[in-house]
Amino acid sequence: MAEHPPGVRGRRRGPARWPLQRRLVALVLVLLAAAASVVGVVSTLALRDSLLANLDAEVVAASRRAMTGPGVQLEGRGQRIGTLRVATDGGRAAGIYITARAELAELPARQAAAVLSRLEAVGRPQTVVVEGLGRYRMVAQQAAGPVLVATGLPLDDVDATLTRHVATTAAVTLAGLAVLGLLGTLLVRRELRPLARVAATASAVAATPLDRGEVALPARVPDGDTDPDTEVGRVGAALNQLLAHVEDALAARHRSETQVRRFVADASHELRTPLASIRGYAELVRRVPGEVPPDVLAAMDRVESEARRMTSLVEDLLLLARLDAGRPLERAPVDLAALAADGVSDAHAAAPDHRWVLDVPDDAPSAGTVVVGDENALRQVLANLLANARVHTPPGTTVTTTVRPAGGAAPGTVAVVVRDDGPGFPAELADRLFDRFTRADAARSPGTGTGLGLAIADAVVRAHGGTITADGTPGATTFTVTLPVAGPAPPPPGGAAD
Repeated sequence: MAEHPPGVRGRRRGPARWPLQRRLVALVLVLLAAAASVVGVVSTLALRDSLLANLDAEVVAASRRAMTGPGVQLEGRGQRIGTLRVATDGGRAAGIYITARAELAELPARQAAAVLSRLEAVGRPQTVVVEGLGRYRMVAQQAAGPVLVATGLPLDDVDATLTRHVATTAAVTLAGLAVLGLLGTLLVRRELRPLARVAATASAVAATPLDRGEVALPARVPDGDTDPDTEVGRVGAALNQLLAHVEDALAARHRSETQVRRFVADASHELRTPLASIRGYAELVRRVPGEVPPDVLAAMDRVESEARRMTSLVEDLLLLARLDAGRPLERAPVDLAALAADGVSDAHAAAPDHRWVLDVPDDAPSAGTVVVGDENALRQVLANLLANARVHTPPGTTVTTTVRPAGGAAPGTVAVVVRDDGPGFPAELADRLFDRFTRADAARSPGTGTGLGLAIADAVVRAHGGTITADGTPGATTFTVTLPVAGPAPPPPGGAAD
């Protein structure tokens, strides 16, 4: 059995998935075809009964004329082509009929006997098939003595008339359905235009990014399509009301986010001074002349450590607040290969128990590793990714940093890839990995951190027009940063390479 791709299993196909316009036209055509079929059948049956009644009257009249003559004699004058007369006398059957050339011809005795044997009643017309001649409408009359005389007329004219009627009815019905289908399509399309405008408004709103920032929804259903007396008008009015509620909710969310962002920025800015004072007083206590008790020194060390940790958190929050506010970043050529070299060197100094590998082009920066952006912010992105690999992997883990032009599906970009052979992270964490205060300690080795490193990396990369992705496959955990390339960097002063 063939496998269904994701999202396709169980999907219905055929008329059920046609557009509403096509379904309405098809439904009308089906109803018209059914009505035309009923009319055609009824009219054909009525015509058949009328033709048979007329033919039966002619057969009865011809039979009465036959009773005035002896035996099976048949006068050619005044008789229709194909008129048949069969008689039996003393068990012997004989027959005669008028050919298409208006000539009299004898019917073999065997055929005559077969005709008489198929007649079930006397004096009532019935249909009999005569071998070699076709279908006949015949009536039998009892003459004097044992003589039985049967007279019949062919059904060819009746059958031909019915065939022409059926063919004409079918042709007219098909032509009418074709014309009605075209006119119905035009009329239904015209009547569904208000619904199409409502759908266009909904599509325009659906294409508007609503996840962040100040959002305005200028799209509204036109007033002409909000008539409460029509079904489409009620839908349009309900959609306008929904959009108004959504716009109010988005405006309230934006005001709340702005207030929170301003509070975080102000609080972070204000906390920098007291934290600096705490660190200064802690260092001052250690420099006080004279003997300081060991427990006091230990306490001061903890105070300094926590003050540094709080300062790092405050700086991260302040940076995120600035990025959320959309403040412009510095724009200058930055060589990502050089940043990667510095970041790997710092990571090696911070965690010599890990194995750090750097893979950059030999001819960098001329190999397309230069971007235009904020060097300090991009340096922090690399530092955060390397710190994430350092903190959440056990000693002995190999961390490889690669800088290469992306090419392929993303020409004109450069990719920075940080990969480690650590334990990875679960798939359910991937959707919120770059959210603020998200920690992967449960998935990887326990570590410390504020949970803002990857959120900052994501915000900085997006501010530079790039993307960052993560793959938590155990043994090949990979973070990939893709940024627009700026072209080869200018040669260093004096022509000397670093």
